[in-house]
Amino acid sequence: MSRGLPDAGCGYLSGMAPATSTAVVWFRRDLRVGDQPTFLAAKERADRALALFVLDPRLLEPAGPRRTAFLYRCLRALDEQLGGRLLVVKGDPADVVPRIAQAVGAASVHVAADFGPYGRERDEAVEKALGDVELVRSGSPYLTEPGTITKSDGTPYKVFTPFSKEWTKRVRDAAPADTDATTLTWMDPSDKDGGPRAVKVPDDPKLDAELPEAGEQAARESWEAFVDEHLTDYDDTRDRPDKPGTSRMSVHLKYGTVHPRTLLADAGGDGKGATSYRNELCFRDFYGHVLWWFPRSARENFDPKFDSIPLDSGKKADEKFAAWQEGRTGFPAIDAAMRQLQGEAWMHNRMRMAVASFLVKDLHLPWWWGARHFMNLLVDGDLPSNQHGWQWAAGTGTDAAPYFRVFNPVTQGERFDPQGDYVRRWVPELAEIEGKKVHQPWKLPDPPSDYPEPIVDHKAERNEALARFNAL
Repeated sequence: MSRGLPDAGCGYLSGMAPATSTAVVWFRRDLRVGDQPTFLAAKERADRALALFVLDPRLLEPAGPRRTAFLYRCLRALDEQLGGRLLVVKGDPADVVPRIAQAVGAASVHVAADFGPYGRERDEAVEKALGDVELVRSGSPYLTEPGTITKSDGTPYKVFTPFSKEWTKRVRDAAPADTDATTLTWMDPSDKDGGPRAVKVPDDPKLDAELPEAGEQAARESWEAFVDEHLTDYDDTRDRPDKPGTSRMSVHLKYGTVHPRTLLADAGGDGKGATSYRNELCFRDFYGHVLWWFPRSARENFDPKFDSIPLDSGKKADEKFAAWQEGRTGFPAIDAAMRQLQGEAWMHNRMRMAVASFLVKDLHLPWWWGARHFMNLLVDGDLPSNQHGWQWAAGTGTDAAPYFRVFNPVTQGERFDPQGDYVRRWVPELAEIEGKKVHQPWKLPDPPSDYPEPIVDHKAERNEALARFNAL
């Protein structure tokens, strides 16, 4: 899969004949040089290109230290791939991008389309401010552009399965674009005539979690290892948090250090593992489409009939929420997952569903509290997948999780962490308990004194949740 990217500082960046036309390649969620349709579009219009990244305060301020640190590391890696020729500026894109274009005499600015609510608003403002300079959108962070897959009557799909059937037809011939750092002749940012000043990529903020390796090369190495070692068994192991059965590509898809086209092409075949992995890529596209059609679903119930369901509030609710956040609910599998989130800025997908169900249906708290907590701590926090994944678990969103599905926190642990290895790793208070007994420590003759008892009775709270839903 590797395309042999050149080392930073190689001669391809120097000694070029004077360019007659310039384009700006504005990186956003595509921090890579391989499989870059924007490069090909820029090459059609210009002899050279300026590589640009804008530190946008409206995106950085709510991102939290984990995601900003990973972003900064990706930017440093990209700059190295481009031989030190990535121009980084700070400010409102509608202000700084047109000024950059003017400073280098660019006739076009090239981006991968952004389909999120803020991204669409921002790009429309930039396009207007650019005036006669063309904003060229080529590709997107998805395999299918949100809004392009509809029913025969032109209305959006609200159910995953029929969407997935049409999606499968659309992506059958998807192939990565053949690009690398040498596809374009990169302009030295110091040659621009005025405009916003360059800034240094900020130092990493202080971190309280261990982040994965950042950048395109790290993404490719991690992906290739997964394909070689785990893809075949993916369908059997992807729900096991005690095993390394998932690809952990979510963070690289978030920042575009790899594109799903590459993953789709490499997964190949019709085996159970490959088929199951493609299904996960399809879910990612589906949620991107849902957010495009229904932007309010990022903050509100997708199905408004659930707006009137009673939710707990007050001091006791706040205390239960804090116990959930800190991994001290007394349910070992739930606590292990919440501590994994604290320690790795990531959580296994099976456990994301389990802790979400617990928050909403055992503690009767709003799903958006949990979604906001996840977005604060997850290094792969991505608005469409995060918000709609939470609504899936809460039963307020698109199709698959009916409101009466309530995950049993003990059963989830016993089924998917059968020997208790995941719990023992993340809950050291239980490290001496052998086997699956670790999932119900309160049943032991001598329960650990430093681990809390369950904060709720799951059976009683399940019945309470069903009563509240049924009352609608």
